[in-house]
Amino acid sequence: MGDTPQPGKTLLQRLAAVTNGHDLDALVACFAPEYRNEAPAHPAQSFTGRDQVRRNWEHFFAVMPDLTATVLRSACDGEVVWSEWEMHGTRRDGSAHQMAGVVLFGVGGGRFTWARFYLEAVEAGGPDVNAAVRQHVGAGAGQVPEAGAGSRQ
Repeated sequence: MGDTPQPGKTLLQRLAAVTNGHDLDALVACFAPEYRNEAPAHPAQSFTGRDQVRRNWEHFFAVMPDLTATVLRSACDGEVVWSEWEMHGTRRDGSAHQMAGVVLFGVGGGRFTWARFYLEAVEAGGPDVNAAVRQHVGAGAGQVPEAGAGSRQ
């Protein structure tokens, strides 16, 4: 790949910059009018259209005037951009807000045309890994083996 320009990477960098600059119009301009956002872990939160992008970010900027976004890692494969994000902000009530996760973007015509969105609020505290596994598979699933107590082959 070397010095070959990657439009998706450039668009991703622009999105991070305008997000951190709280430039709502420039942020919305990064998305195609027919943009589709799929949220596989929360299907009811999927949507179509950049008007919803505007509403979402208008709310974020209003509630967290110090919101910052960082792209930790990214990779481009043709018209698909893989990106890992971290976002921090302070809500108006003084409480901290943090999100982390991955967003896969489709790029076309110099804009994001779709995304598979895996960005989640960071849970401070909460159950340990064993309790979390029991929560996900159900209490009747039996005991989670202790570390190192797995089967031997």
